[in-house]
Parts: sequence; structure tokens; C-alpha cells
Amino acid sequence: MPVKQSARYHAILARRDPHEFTTLLEFAFSFSLSWEKLASTRRPRTSTLVDLPLLITIPPTLPNIKESNFASMPLSNGDLGTSTAQLTPGKSALDFSLAFDALHDEEKDGIDANTLLDSKINGGLTYNDFLVLPGYIGFAASEVALDTPVTKRISLKTPLVSSPMDTVTEHSMAIHMALLGGLGVIHHNCSAEDQAEMVRKVKRFENGFILDPVVLSPKTTVSEAKQLKDKWGFGGFPVTENGTLRSKLVGMVTTRDIQFHPTLSDPVTTVMSSDLVTAPYGTTLLEANDVLRKSKKGKLPIVDSSHNLISLLSRSDLMKNLHYPLASKLPHSKQLICAAAIGTRPEDKDRLRKLADAGLDIVILDSSQGNSIFQVEMIKHIKANHPDLDVIGGNVVTKAQAASLIAAGVDGLRIGMGSGSACITQEVMAVGRPQAASVFNVSSFAAKFGVPCIADGGIQNVGHIVKGLALGASTVMMGGLLAGTSESPGNYFVSQEGRLVKAYRGMGSIDAMEDKKAGAGGKDKKSGNAGTARYFSEGDRLLVAQGVSGSVLDRGSVTKFVPYLLAGLQHSLQDIGVKSLGELRQEVREGKVRFELRTVSAQAEGNVHGLHSFDKKLYS
Repeated sequence: MPVKQSARYHAILARRDPHEFTTLLEFAFSFSLSWEKLASTRRPRTSTLVDLPLLITIPPTLPNIKESNFASMPLSNGDLGTSTAQLTPGKSALDFSLAFDALHDEEKDGIDANTLLDSKINGGLTYNDFLVLPGYIGFAASEVALDTPVTKRISLKTPLVSSPMDTVTEHSMAIHMALLGGLGVIHHNCSAEDQAEMVRKVKRFENGFILDPVVLSPKTTVSEAKQLKDKWGFGGFPVTENGTLRSKLVGMVTTRDIQFHPTLSDPVTTVMSSDLVTAPYGTTLLEANDVLRKSKKGKLPIVDSSHNLISLLSRSDLMKNLHYPLASKLPHSKQLICAAAIGTRPEDKDRLRKLADAGLDIVILDSSQGNSIFQVEMIKHIKANHPDLDVIGGNVVTKAQAASLIAAGVDGLRIGMGSGSACITQEVMAVGRPQAASVFNVSSFAAKFGVPCIADGGIQNVGHIVKGLALGASTVMMGGLLAGTSESPGNYFVSQEGRLVKAYRGMGSIDAMEDKKAGAGGKDKKSGNAGTARYFSEGDRLLVAQGVSGSVLDRGSVTKFVPYLLAGLQHSLQDIGVKSLGELRQEVREGKVRFELRTVSAQAEGNVHGLHSFDKKLYS
């Protein structure tokens, strides 16, 4: 070893500075550096380092350095204990075990809902203007319960409702929304007969005991049976002596019986099955299901002691129970719950009678401004003449509007004015209210009377659903979000950009208000139209649009899209730290669930940013 290097090395050891000595050791051993790298490394107060074997040899001239010292000796770089870069200079840290005690002395994070939605402080807020602060996760997302009331008497397993728009909800959407635990509201921009027929299709789709099955007579032809199959979507029909219920059962006709029969004019008695498995009247649903399961038949007729047909049970319904355990069904009949919209004109009373005869469960009074003498009188008419129907009034955005309808006897309220994606009421009429402010104020007032509320409009994603529910709504209504699904009315087409889309329009659009099929049977094309009725435009010589027509991107089937929304909702409630929607509403009222306002910069930060390109795939 050169003399100068040896002397410098022994000088370091002679100073007996443990920091300098351990610097050499740590640098050598921690990074496993070779002698060549050590030889070229310069560190403070040292020059070229010595040969590695010499470095490892600890001379006896350092009695204070022991093997145990190396573990306790502070690092020369990155050790906060020896650094001047302190977190709180001049102040000692508290014991970590006292964190919860110290939390009690701190001001709570965020603000409560009352402060957030105080219009005098923050103005009118929409869903994008705030966030819900996270809580404590002590459970799995799958444990979150989404049961919620939609009216005073009827509850759903999930809080999702489809809007009564002619490009969103007809019988197919209503059926699938009910199967998935929500509710579909059939639009009324059609004749009363067409709307009643859609209600019947929903009520017949899945049942426990089918109390009013389609029954054939022995004279019915194969051709007529095929037409009935095309009309109703199923092909299993009982055949009785008189072709009516409570007549003697003589056979069953199935799709297989008529599918390839060559002579369409033959009566169904030539193809029907007469070797039937039946169950006696009084059999419970559980017992009937067991008989059907063992018989391996598609249908199980329920007969009385004289072999007269009383009701019917379908195997396909058993399969639907397996695939759709959350289905919205009435407890006594096991039929899907169905809702439909009507207006407040005198002729809507006749429409309502036809809907009630078809088995309607919930009627929604469809008006852009619900606080009117027309709606109050219609509510009273429904309560007096159709006491078994639940009625939802609206739309409202203020407590004063809500009070009128609550006093009239509504079972639920629909909140929103001008917040829909295809609505321009706020722009054209300068009337309305931001949706977050509307939902919080109206639902808080309605809750005092036990009236559930639907947050209608402004829902663009899962986060908006969560916010609407957090502000007090028991359910949320979606239009544009569901319009692109395969269950919505209309056909797909390719846009100019080459993307698959579906037509979507607001009910206040000129296209909707001039729809001729909706005015069938009226004096002119405006009579009976849901668009003109909703916006009080029946007598206008010149229609003023409060909505637009456009298109929405394909979203696939609701059987995949709605479960994605529900899974996202469950995960969101898990992040908030609540296990049910009821608990969410309660903790918001108590101020335990907190909120934070979002600036424009915060909104930009919360969305995708800083990427050259990205693919936003929502679910798989």
C-alpha cells in the first residue's frame, strides 16, 4: 500500500470516529462494491480507499467499536435521527398509540351535508362539484346491502330505475330492470292500448303461479298458436274445453308441438300433449316447484277437483329465479313489479284504468313541473279510484313543490328539472335547479313524512349514483345512461365516425312532441302525445323545444351494464365505510359522512390526465 494512503487510513482509525469507520464498512458491505469501485470513490474527509481485505481487518486500537455497535450506529445518509431535516423542528413527536386520542382534539375533515348544500354559502351545486370523503373499511364490498324503498309500500333490491322515455323504456327494458332488482317505468308516448299491452308483457314474463295464463280452445289452429307465440314470446299454452280459465283441462301445446307441423290449419288438438302432470289446487309454490322439478315438464297446470284449470307454473321461471336472485317481485304473486307513466289530462284517467286492468303496480305522473292543480287533482283521483296503486308525483326541485304533492297523498317523489342529458329546460326557460341541491333539499323534507324520492337526471356514471343516494334519494332514475343498451327501444346504426350508436331524444324535443304514433286516436298529432303533455304544450300553435335529439354509444346489454353499476356502488359504499343505503342516509344526516367541495382544478385532477392516449374500459 502506498505510504500516503496507509497514513490517511490509519489517521481515520486513530480518530476513533465510529461514523467515519462505519461509513467505510456500510459502503463496502451494503452495496457489495468491488475494490476497483471503492478505489475510485471519494467520500467526505477521506481519500482513495484501501484494499478491501485491509478494510475488513479491525485493529485492536478501537476498543469502543464492537460488533453490536454496527446495528445501532446511525446511517450517515438518510438517517432522520442525525439529520437537520426534521419534520417538526423543536417539537417532539407524540406516542403513536395516542393517535385516536389526539384525533378528538382535531377539527373534522371536510364539511357536513348541510354546510355543503347551503346555497347561501356555496350556491347551487351539481354532482361534479363535490366528493364524499372515505371512511373505514371493515367489511367486504359484497356485504353491502342495496335494498331501498321506491314508494311507501314497495321496496327494491337495487336502487336503479329506468326513465319513462320513448327511447329508453318499453317492456323489454322494464322486464330486465325488474329481473336485475330495479324498476323500469314504461313511457306513455304511445296509445293507451299499446302501453297496457307492454304492462301485460312485463307481468306475464315471470310469475310464481300464473293466474291469468293464455288459454287455447280445441278449435284454435296451429297457425293461431304460432301467432300467439310471436305475440307473447313464449309457446306453452294450456288447452281447455271452453278455451277459458276454470274450464276442464284437455291438453298442453308447446313450441316443439307446433314448430314443424306442416298443416297450419289443423286444430291444436292434433298436436297437443294430453299426458299431463298436474298439481291440485291449494298446492304451495314450494311444493309446485318441487313437482315441476321432478316431472321434467316445461309447464305445471294447477287444477281443482273437477280437473278445471286454475293457474299455471313455468319451468323457465324456476331458471330465472336461479339467474336473477334479486328480481323485483310482488311477494304474494311472484310477478315482476311494473311501473308506467301517465300525464295529468282528463283522457289519462281512461289510460290509467287500462293500465290498472293490465296489472300495473306503480304509476308515475310525468310532468316537467309537478306543482300544479292538474297533478294534485290526478293524485286525489288515483287514491280514490285505484287505492291499490302506488303513485309517484313530480317532477319537483323545491320543498314548496314537494309539500303540495305530499299533502295530496303521493307515495313517492321524482326530483329533477332540467338536469337530464337531453334536456334544455334550464337553458330555454331559465327555470330549474342544479341537481345536487334539488335532491338534498327535497329528500330531506320528504323524509319527514316517510316519502321516498327518486333522483331523476344528471346521472352519467357510478359516482353520480352514489352522490344522489348520499344526498337522500332512495333511488336514481337513468335515461341516457341506459339508452344505448340492447334492451332500449330502437335500432342501432353506425355514426359518421364509424361507431355503433342508438338514437336518444329528450321528451321535450321537437321529434318527441311531433311523434304521430303517440297521438293515435286523438284529434290531431299533439293530442295524446307524452311530450306535449309533459311540458303543457297541447294547445300551443308553436312548439317550444325543451329537449334535443341525438344518439348515444352502444353499451351492450343491461344484464352486464347494470351489474357493473351495482358492483361499483357496493365498492363506493365500502370506501365510505357504510354497509347499506339506509346507513349511508343516516350517517349523512348525523354528519358522520363528510364531503369536500371540488374546484375546477380538483375536478381536472380527479379525471384522466397527463396521458398521451388511453382506453377507458369500464368493466369486463
